[in-house]
Amino acid sequence: MLARVLSSSLIGIDPYLVEVEVNVEGHAFRYNTVGLPELAVRESKERVISAIKNSGFKFPPKAYTINLAPADIKKEGSAFDLPIAIGILAALGSVIHEDLEDYVLMGELSLDGTLRPVKGALPSAVGVHESKLKGLILPTQNAREAAITGDIDVIPVDTLLDAILFLNGEKYIEPLEVDAKLLFTKAQNYPVDLADVRGQAHVKRALEVAAAGGHNVLMIGPPGSGKTMLAKRFPTILPQMTLEEALETTKIHSIAGMVRTEGLVATRPFRSPHHTISDAALVGGGRIPRPGEVSLAHHGVLFLDELPEFQKNVLEVMRQPLENTEVTISRASMSLTYPANFILLSAMNPCPCGYSSDPRHECTCSSVGIQKYMAKISGPLLDRIDLHIEVPAIPFDELAAKEDGESSRIVRKRVQDARDLQIKRFEKDTKIHSNADMPPKMIRTICLIDKTSAELLRSAITNLGLSARAYDRILKVSRTIADLGQSDQIAAEHISEAIQYRTLDRQLWMN
Repeated sequence: MLARVLSSSLIGIDPYLVEVEVNVEGHAFRYNTVGLPELAVRESKERVISAIKNSGFKFPPKAYTINLAPADIKKEGSAFDLPIAIGILAALGSVIHEDLEDYVLMGELSLDGTLRPVKGALPSAVGVHESKLKGLILPTQNAREAAITGDIDVIPVDTLLDAILFLNGEKYIEPLEVDAKLLFTKAQNYPVDLADVRGQAHVKRALEVAAAGGHNVLMIGPPGSGKTMLAKRFPTILPQMTLEEALETTKIHSIAGMVRTEGLVATRPFRSPHHTISDAALVGGGRIPRPGEVSLAHHGVLFLDELPEFQKNVLEVMRQPLENTEVTISRASMSLTYPANFILLSAMNPCPCGYSSDPRHECTCSSVGIQKYMAKISGPLLDRIDLHIEVPAIPFDELAAKEDGESSRIVRKRVQDARDLQIKRFEKDTKIHSNADMPPKMIRTICLIDKTSAELLRSAITNLGLSARAYDRILKVSRTIADLGQSDQIAAEHISEAIQYRTLDRQLWMN
């Protein structure tokens, strides 16, 4: 007997249908899985057989051949357990659903027949919708995530027996429906607020500029000055995610198995990996390629605390995604591309001991030690960071202040107004969403400056020895500052403020 069941897998973030063919014949036991199965798929044999028996069905000693088509693409993961089990039972005559190929099945089986959640439910549901199939049968834990797409029947099941009874028409399971817009609205809350931070008005201003233009930031200050606290609140002043951004971000988190119970990532991601992270974990990779931290931060923030403590090769691999907003991982058998459009927010001490800029503590570092410490961050990487901000220690009077600062909601309103100007400005170019995305050719036409501003910029470039990329960064930041002020023209004060955000360039020139 031959049976066919549909399942789904992913290439990068793109879904594709997998046809699970099961052929059962003979009277001598044999069990083979073909179609380039990885280890987790090959190991499904023991899970599937035990689940079938423990669900009350017979598993006669026959020759079982399972083919996963297309056969030229590697299949990995445990999501094929459920379709393989259903395919075997259909071949044996225990599943008699006439329209079996109208549904896509996914799910990992426990030995007792219960279902465990799998990765990639949301992109797989999108693939089902695009293929114009009826629905998706998958574990209950993944159902809410998959139902966000709408337009397909998402059937949540807890056990293999539930799936069999549903397909045989012996049990009705209500398709799960989710109002994506309502869920999106309810989930748009942050647990922190910028008003929690005392003092540091100039740092908050710089972060507002960064949020308004999508610029990368480096904060330099002694321990305890509030760098991490500010960083954690930075996403709260970014423009609220659109539903399209939320779905795209959720797809990536779904592939990594990191979607929360509500099934939707509705707030800007904030990823903060430890400085011991490897380059593959940061940008993605591995034997079976997986999205890295830069992709998990898509449409959000990647925060690198203690930046000089990261391995140099780890920092250097970020240069490509910072420029291209995507990561391409090449292997002998395939090449995968993951989106990686994020704001890099980083922090560091001014010296190894951390107190060279703190008048309240004595610095114990030598000038050579400080130079070696700063040299851990390459010039090309620094050039890709638009704003270098000094974060001084907070005076007691500011710490003890009873009045809160501006809330994230108020700052976000100004940021959104500036972004609206940019959206209108770049509406003809779908690849550019903020000033930080402007290519050099566009900078020359959009970031026009008058003679006074040009002389100010010429003096800064000459004295600080800035690179051509740094020159472009200053113009981009100046354009953002002008947008925050709702100004059509870039003025000298906008250029001056942008230059002040190149702290490390000024320090290197002074040294």
